[in-house]
Amino acid sequence: MSSPNILWHPKEAFTKDSNMNIFKEWVNKEHKLGLSNYQDIWNWSVENQDGFWESILNYFDISYSGKYKKVKTKPKSMHETKWFEGLSLNYAEHVFKNKTISFPAIVFQGESHQYQEVSFDELKNKTAKIANFLKRNGVKKGDRVCSMLANSPEAIIAFLATNSIGAIWTSCSPDFGTKSIIDRFNQIQPKVFIATNGYKYNGRVFDKTDDIKSIQTSITSIENTILVNYIHDIEADLDASAWNDILINEKQTDLKFERVDFSHPIWVLYSSGTTGKPKAITHSVGGILIEHFKALSLHQNVKKGDRFFWYSTTGWMMWNYAISALLTGGTVAIYDGSPAYPSAKALWSFAEKAKITHFGAGASYYIYCMNEGMDFKQNETIRNIQSFGSTGSPLPPECFDWFYDRVNPEAWVVSLSGGTDICSGFVGGNPFEPVFEGEIQCRMLGVNLQAYSESGNSVVEELGEMVIENAMPSMPIYFWNDKNNIRYKSSYFEMFPGKWRHGDWIKITHRNSLIIYGRSDATLNRGGVRIGTSEVYSATESLEEVSDSLVVCVDYEDGTQSMPMFVCLKDGIELDVKLKRKIKKTIKTQFSPRHIPDKIYQIKEIPYTISGKKMEAPVKKILSGISIEKAASKDAMKNPNSLEVFKEFI
Repeated sequence: MSSPNILWHPKEAFTKDSNMNIFKEWVNKEHKLGLSNYQDIWNWSVENQDGFWESILNYFDISYSGKYKKVKTKPKSMHETKWFEGLSLNYAEHVFKNKTISFPAIVFQGESHQYQEVSFDELKNKTAKIANFLKRNGVKKGDRVCSMLANSPEAIIAFLATNSIGAIWTSCSPDFGTKSIIDRFNQIQPKVFIATNGYKYNGRVFDKTDDIKSIQTSITSIENTILVNYIHDIEADLDASAWNDILINEKQTDLKFERVDFSHPIWVLYSSGTTGKPKAITHSVGGILIEHFKALSLHQNVKKGDRFFWYSTTGWMMWNYAISALLTGGTVAIYDGSPAYPSAKALWSFAEKAKITHFGAGASYYIYCMNEGMDFKQNETIRNIQSFGSTGSPLPPECFDWFYDRVNPEAWVVSLSGGTDICSGFVGGNPFEPVFEGEIQCRMLGVNLQAYSESGNSVVEELGEMVIENAMPSMPIYFWNDKNNIRYKSSYFEMFPGKWRHGDWIKITHRNSLIIYGRSDATLNRGGVRIGTSEVYSATESLEEVSDSLVVCVDYEDGTQSMPMFVCLKDGIELDVKLKRKIKKTIKTQFSPRHIPDKIYQIKEIPYTISGKKMEAPVKKILSGISIEKAASKDAMKNPNSLEVFKEFI
């Protein structure tokens, strides 16, 4: 069996000095083991889960009160698992354990803000003042604080202040539609609303003051609003306390930390809501702490003083994930605005200025950079970036090649996949193994992930459903207001009872690396043979004429099928017979005749969720005759009008 190209192999010194290797040596000593490679560590982590998760608690010196008798309970159902019952802890406390003057806590730049650095002293002082204001206004442990903030230092401060007093955080990005925000926040009845007066994207200023009024009116539980004057040109007449006034007038006091039960909610995240009411996914303080220490330190190799960046908004779980670099003693780097304004290299310019050591973004962004022909081979600062993270959708093989040909031949490319569901990754990187073209390095520690056939058998070197066989601390404790966990159970546990079916279509190789072929609910089924959409995209979007594409397989009541493809082409190019033939030939050559679409249509834009995922399932529903209103929630979309064109193809 031939293997794909090895694009990167860790140098011995890199592996030896990595956080993963230091952890391995500690585990060997503590548990009298002889673990030598990554697969050894992974095997131990899934075969001895209690010992593994307890080792994470102890190795990272997680501070807590109380005692626990068991690492986890053994309930009938995975979703009922309880972890470290008896322990109390606080997330924000662990951020400020790393307080230092040697490097900043935050580096920040935005379209409307110049580059700036925030020290740990400044972060702590401002967090204490916001926390004091919240407490003086009646916010206590278990209350909810909601925010609509730009990706700015204020958002991190607001979260840490909320968490420090034991309250529960939830956030939407200001580019969400107002109805979409209300649909989310109304579920959890927040007491305080922290909002930005506006934001800037792609050179355009967006005024949010009318939206704030609508949210205040619609969510009757809101007792106080804090307004961040983020865009100075916008004047607002609102019933709100000014953020800057709080920082000026609130008395300077020390920041105190309310320790809460391990299973106490830390935040509520939301599913995309493109095909129904958004699920209010609730995670625990302890589960996120223990998972993010593992993920950021061991799998991303973030060390003290490193600068960790992941391009995101406050409405995507990668924002929550990225700020946990603060737990490991790193600096969190944040950018607010369009990644392509004022130039296509906006994020790369920020990376140079901020001296970023770990650079992360969605796969679609890297594909854009590749298609733009970006080349950084002569850029010494970019070449010093230690790792490049990618998530959101599968990273195609040609984009792996682009990293090593045009960005940095020594780069460690960490392709990460997990989701809002666990606010982390199931699969990702490790500093022991090589990077193979088009593949994800490994299953992450503590994650007993398998590929299941339709009959429920674990398979290797075959396409299958991604299934998690064991509980993880960062799995949701529940969905908010989900009586008897009905939505929770139906979301993950119906296909394979008692096991988590995630909804991704994957293959585990004989080397224990992985390939993700896209969402299984959008899987292409041609005559009983299932095909991942990412393969079709990989071939189609490798053509210089094609800028983007989307393919679905529609099943009709008479038993027939149709597999149409929709393509966006570069400026000035039209889809003619010659180009259609070229697309089909490329797909057939790279994959198989089954991958070839029945028809190809040219459209202006592909529909995306706000978090940057192609909306295959809603398009499939529209083509099946379901109305746009029932197929998708436009408020959860990046480009809501893009769905209208698909009515022409019914």
